[in-house]
Amino acid sequence: MDSLKTLWSFFDKKRKIQSRLLVVLMVFTSIVEVFGIGMVIPFLGALTSPEKVFLHEWSQPFLQIFNISSPDQIILPLTIVFIAASILSGSVRILLLWFSTRLSWSIGADLSVDIYRKTLYQSYEVHSSRNSSSLITGIFNKTNEAVTQAILPVMLILSSTMMLLSVLIVLVIVDPEVALFAFLIFGLIYLLIVFVIRKGLSKNSRIINKEQDKVLKALQEGLGGIRDILIDNLQEVYCRIFQNSDLPLRAARSNNQVIKGMPRFLIETMGMVLIATIALVIVGKSGGVGDAIPLLGTIVLGSQKMLPLLQQIYASWISIQGSKDQVLDVISLLNQPGDSRELDDGKEMSFTKKILIKDIYYKYPSGKNDILKGVDLEILKGQKVGFIGTTGSGKSTLLDVVMGLLFPYNGGVYIDGTLLTSKNYHEWQKYISHVPQNIFLSDSTVYENIAFGTPKEDIDYKRVHSAAKIAEISDSIESWNHEYDTIIGERGMRLSGGQRQRLGIARALYKNTSVLILDEATSALDTKTEKKIMSSVQRYSQDRTILMIAHRVSTLSDCDLIVELEQGKVAKISTRADFFNY
Repeated sequence: MDSLKTLWSFFDKKRKIQSRLLVVLMVFTSIVEVFGIGMVIPFLGALTSPEKVFLHEWSQPFLQIFNISSPDQIILPLTIVFIAASILSGSVRILLLWFSTRLSWSIGADLSVDIYRKTLYQSYEVHSSRNSSSLITGIFNKTNEAVTQAILPVMLILSSTMMLLSVLIVLVIVDPEVALFAFLIFGLIYLLIVFVIRKGLSKNSRIINKEQDKVLKALQEGLGGIRDILIDNLQEVYCRIFQNSDLPLRAARSNNQVIKGMPRFLIETMGMVLIATIALVIVGKSGGVGDAIPLLGTIVLGSQKMLPLLQQIYASWISIQGSKDQVLDVISLLNQPGDSRELDDGKEMSFTKKILIKDIYYKYPSGKNDILKGVDLEILKGQKVGFIGTTGSGKSTLLDVVMGLLFPYNGGVYIDGTLLTSKNYHEWQKYISHVPQNIFLSDSTVYENIAFGTPKEDIDYKRVHSAAKIAEISDSIESWNHEYDTIIGERGMRLSGGQRQRLGIARALYKNTSVLILDEATSALDTKTEKKIMSSVQRYSQDRTILMIAHRVSTLSDCDLIVELEQGKVAKISTRADFFNY
């Protein structure tokens, strides 16, 4: 209940209003259900003993409305009313099913978007410590589980309980002893089953929650590393990894399905025995079959409606219990902080003078040792600065700090004297274009990849062509059949490593920002192509500040400063002339 209350708190105002309207519809459906069952007695009574119905005091208003003057005239109007009540009852129940199902899936869509948005707005530090497969299952699979196995079942429990109470009220009015006896017998059977299987449900919930993360992880790793798997003939290894998670996942889900449906057959069998016994008792009490038929018909119809409602309440409870761990994970993701831009201090940031890196210390949350140790550096606007050092010396981490992706626990980055903080880093990132070593490319056209994130209708095609030309990839693109409309495949699989990097450089140039950061952005290029690209970038970037990590010393030939990092510290800062001994 606490989990469901917490989930309710994440519903927006519109969904809460719709949920309350759903409760109103449930109450109305229950009233219609009472009316429909209540019409059984006069209908069957009119068929068997029209004189008794005609003379009954409760029938007089009905007789006056339909202007009925003799018993034989009562059958047709009552039949019409009974049919109308049945149609109305069925129609309202269909409406309730449609509304509750649509509402639950709409809530699920809202929650998925909310989780996805909050996840995307988490800091780079948070993302670097997470596993993407658990996030994907949380956003998609577990949210679906929360909808189908928790939110919708809660709605079904509410509606079924209301209708069950309405059916029970009618049956109690007809014969309180029989109604309460039947309800108690069936209710106790379900409660006994619930008591026996509850521990198994909790275990299944934990298995489902854990193994579905592993299943997606196995799929991602298997498909993501398909080249190595094919070369090393590891297909069976990854099939085994997948199977080891998929089998217990499906076993737990199938166990829940068996538990959910199991009581139905037992109850149906007992129900037939009980109805036969009730029929015998009613016939004995009333003194004849004719007098017992209306009463018996009502009991049978009420039981026929009551048993599926009890089963629906039970099955819904099973679903809720079986999805408990998934719901908790969904709540955990919903509890992530929202868009940090809401905390912006509202001040625009300017960059006309310099970037000052002052006494920076940083270590990753999961790490023991500092990656950066007291880094001091001044970079003037328009300077070209290269960073070199051995693997693990802190080059990429330093650039991540400069970009506002990571925040040091000591020291700071100052942009024209303004300290870069969690409240203003979005303003600073507007000035930055970044080209990492491994370029992310979407399964879309060259146009859309270079103008990444820009709606198709807003793409500046001339700027795309210009950026591709500077990045030395325009000739390759124009040699393809569809040129810039070529679909490049998932993660750019149809391109070479060098083509992917050049597209990444073109993307950064398309943004046309004041600061260009290259993190081994030309590592897949040959020396000749790299030199051509870097010369072209330098030529079109006279006023642009460029910070680059190089895998070759020759890449730094046009840099104004070369910074050597060693074990997280600045070991040496050289001018181009000093570094290359001009």
